[in-house]
Amino acid sequence: MEYRRLGKSGLQLSELSLGSWLTFGKQIGNNIAEDLMKLAYDNGVNFFDNAEIYARGESEIVMGKILKKMKWDRDSYVVSSKVFFGYRGTENTKPNQNGLSRKHVFEACHQALERLQVDYL
Repeated sequence: MEYRRLGKSGLQLSELSLGSWLTFGKQIGNNIAEDLMKLAYDNGVNFFDNAEIYARGESEIVMGKILKKMKWDRDSYVVSSKVFFGYRGTENTKPNQNGLSRKHVFEACHQALERLQVDYL
């Protein structure tokens, strides 16, 4: 696997990442999601991507359970999550439950940490 530096952060990320957009928590079973993450990690992928809106938060829950089960060293991989739409989507939400306000960004990150069962993103 080839790795690239992420800006000036010092992080080195695999050229390929494993995202969970249309899969985890919706279109594939948890066992397949686990197999995919293990295969990716075993082949050098160290960057796992998610977002609060993916499967209305379920994608982060699935990924979090897998990360906890795998017991990989936390410093051996990077997890990202994106915010904007809220985990409920934009329908039937209150004004501060989505968007890029400081309030929503902080709350969405805290909620993602809980769903992913990690200490940092």
